[in-house]
Amino acid sequence: MRCRHCNNELQFEFIDLINSPASNSFLTKEQLNEPELFFPLKIYVCDKCFLVQVDEYKKSTDIFNHEYVYFSSYSTSWLAHCKKYADKMCERFSLNQNSLVMEIASNDGYMLQYFHEKGIPTLGIEPTKNTAEVAISKGINTIVDFFSTKFASESLNNKGIAPDLIAAKNVLAHVPDINDFVKGLKIALGKQGVITIEFPHLLKLVQECQFDTIYHEHFSYLSFYTVNKIFESYGLTMFDVEELPTHGGSLRIYAQHKDTGINTISDNVAKLLQKEKDAGLLDIQSYSDFKNRADIIRSHFNIFISEQNLKGKKVVAYGAAAKGNTFLNYCGTKTGQINYCIDASPHKQNKYMPGSHIPVVSEDILKQDKPDYIIILPWNLRTEITEQLSYVREWGAKFVIAIPELTII
Repeated sequence: MRCRHCNNELQFEFIDLINSPASNSFLTKEQLNEPELFFPLKIYVCDKCFLVQVDEYKKSTDIFNHEYVYFSSYSTSWLAHCKKYADKMCERFSLNQNSLVMEIASNDGYMLQYFHEKGIPTLGIEPTKNTAEVAISKGINTIVDFFSTKFASESLNNKGIAPDLIAAKNVLAHVPDINDFVKGLKIALGKQGVITIEFPHLLKLVQECQFDTIYHEHFSYLSFYTVNKIFESYGLTMFDVEELPTHGGSLRIYAQHKDTGINTISDNVAKLLQKEKDAGLLDIQSYSDFKNRADIIRSHFNIFISEQNLKGKKVVAYGAAAKGNTFLNYCGTKTGQINYCIDASPHKQNKYMPGSHIPVVSEDILKQDKPDYIIILPWNLRTEITEQLSYVREWGAKFVIAIPELTII
């Protein structure tokens, strides 16, 4: 295998999560008796550009199909984050009715709706038809397609479409050909336009052993150093960066054309590059103990589950998120060990989690069933979920977080 960015031969294994189904390939009851596809999930680190990456065993066109079950609008904290982002971008870059805001992987219009409400023209690019239809119903112009160099040239540049702001939230990691994607950004962006991209920060993943954020939909795991190098190679300059609490620790990078950009380069750029270097992200040996740390987390979780099952305690989960599926499959957890998983999205309810086959249900069942423990799988939404389910304290239920270490709340 060769590096997705620099074509260097990959020799350093970061972690092998063995085999797992695609994390959003939920099953119907009828499918439980059918064969289920599992794919290798081995991650490497490039010792030249330090891009952490998975081989594309499962094609992105198979993952992001017309029945994609992830809808962004079911997290209130994420919607609040996006509204705050829209307000900030409008103020910082003086966006108005003559501007164009384009989002790549715009999903169900969760973010563009806040620009749309301000009367600012928007354009969504979304490969999954069912989520795009929801955005269109909100009045958000959406093209159903994958973003690429070809798309940027033929569907945007050649038609005179030049966005003033290109936004991409949690999509850069999902791109199998990261070079083509960034080259497409260069082609699509207006001369004095701005690109903002948010992605989970590799530094947090390493420091807190967030191995559950690794799944087939994520082809890359990104540091600011590596993303900066990739953007530089296509004539795009980073002029600012912010560290965010979302998804367990993310970055928001700001980029512009190297030759026509007008924004002053912030001190934040040099400071974060130094922070990553000091933390060892440019030293290949810093990645060597990650698997052992993940195995310890797995062992502690399995011991906890076994002990509660033996005591006859009711154990359930909350949040049928992709990271939860990675975690449960690596731990070998099956239905019966965890009775069910609650999820707010009706697109996941009455289905079964891939691999573990744990049934997904609505929140209504909680008050009837009164479980003893609720495992929060999307631990990054810990505050939102514990507040939403605060009533479970009435019967003494406790919350459980497994990463970065087993914690009972």
